Amino acid sequence: MNAPIPSRQSESSGFAKPRRIAVVGGGIAGLGAAWLLGREHSVTLFEAGSYAGGHANTVKITVDGITHPVDTGFLVFNRRTYPNLCGLFRELDVPVAESNMSFSASLSSRDIEWAGSGLGALFAQKSNLLRPAFWGMLRDLLRFNRDTTRLAREHSAPDLSLGAYLDANNYGAAFRDWYLLPMAAAIWSCPTEQMLAYPLTTFLRFCHNHGLLQIIDQPQWMTVRGGSREYVKRMLPGIADLRLASPVLSVRRDEKGVQVESRNGFEDFDAIVFACHSDQTLRILGDGATQAERAVLGAVKYQPNRAVLHTDAALLPRREKAWAAWNYLAGEGSPDQRPVSVSYLLNQLQPLPFKTPVVLSLNPFRDADPAKVLAEFEYDHPVFDQAAIDAQAYLPALQGQQQTWFAGAWTGYGFHEDGLKSGVEVAAMLGAVAPWRARSLDLQKVSL
Repeated sequence: MNAPIPSRQSESSGFAKPRRIAVVGGGIAGLGAAWLLGREHSVTLFEAGSYAGGHANTVKITVDGITHPVDTGFLVFNRRTYPNLCGLFRELDVPVAESNMSFSASLSSRDIEWAGSGLGALFAQKSNLLRPAFWGMLRDLLRFNRDTTRLAREHSAPDLSLGAYLDANNYGAAFRDWYLLPMAAAIWSCPTEQMLAYPLTTFLRFCHNHGLLQIIDQPQWMTVRGGSREYVKRMLPGIADLRLASPVLSVRRDEKGVQVESRNGFEDFDAIVFACHSDQTLRILGDGATQAERAVLGAVKYQPNRAVLHTDAALLPRREKAWAAWNYLAGEGSPDQRPVSVSYLLNQLQPLPFKTPVVLSLNPFRDADPAKVLAEFEYDHPVFDQAAIDAQAYLPALQGQQQTWFAGAWTGYGFHEDGLKSGVEVAAMLGAVAPWRARSLDLQKVSL
């Protein structure tokens, strides 16, 4: 990032009186910002797609003669590391249920299959009992969890990539290829090769905060009962001007404010919040983007992912005992070159009435039986290499410049909580504090 970057954070205090604000993007970041800002300002939310919610995409399917909603993007959260999402859900009285976050790996090239949901699942493939490399994987797993927990607690992780750290500390190929890279690639929805380049510090901070480096005292994962559409439909009445299938074509900014071009022509606003992907923001700004905006927003890349909703159990581990909520699958090929291929067994993740396995496969390494395919979707996920992490550090300096603010899951770790947190923080800069945060501040004042 060689372009000049502002050296100070902009003064982005809230407006003294109600203003007209455009929000671009109807995912969780845009919904959160628009819902909060709409309490005090006139807000227009532009969404290019046909529905609001982004990755909160619930669809109805009919299986076993029963019609029921299932989620296809955002699936789970927990109360420990999703404070804003939990605050929002309490505010909206969103129904939730306990979920299961078990993990399995099924790799054709080495004929290795296991799951972490118990001893029976761990040794679902009986030959693992006689496989020295498998026992080596388990030893390395315990060592990695112990050592990296210490690094995370002491903030003493070396300035290395994940791959360089594994090499420097002599972790075995079995641990890397059969456990760590499949697990990480499944979480971040990116190829294993990209995970090797992931900054170690960021990787460990996320894993430590989410309880992924410990065997016991892991957070209880939850899901939205009835699908994530339940929280979206509770937010929409608070957004007076929602425009679906209305992509923003361009934005002009000057000392008077912001002009937004959509299918309705140009409209004047006092400010704009970009809550879409950073590359989409740059396309909308076009030649009007500043050098600093190009440097920061252009540093984040995205991984396109194909999601197939189906009932083909052949895209689960071969042994039913190894079926888990998250199932990493790989065909033939070098471990470092595999695209991410994960099958989410929705019957384990959500309370569903189906006996037939309902599966959401991300980038399936082979096609599902066409007769068993229910729907297909495309989702893009940010890639968190060192350039993206560096860009995040410069983002605060852009907020409020030319009455422009930026939000999105790309500003954090790429998850639902990150998207909402960014929308909440932008709304706070504009004077609209989330009610759950306001109550927390009031409690702190009382305790003082």
